[in-house]
Amino acid sequence: MARYYRYRLPPWARTWIIVIERGTLPILVFPLIRTRFFPTTFDVFLLGLLVGLFIAFYLEWI
Repeated sequence: MARYYRYRLPPWARTWIIVIERGTLPILVFPLIRTRFFPTTFDVFLLGLLVGLFIAFYLEWI
């Protein structure tokens, strides 16, 4: 099997990946601040999910 390579995708898919990649950090800040003041189970789960997504983009796993 070939390794995942984002530049082989159609242009519309690459555009969406770039938009999601660029928007992850600003979206991550709000749950981080909210979790610091009002930690609920949902907020901690959402923060963990967004941090995982951010790390995956940073390490180019996606």
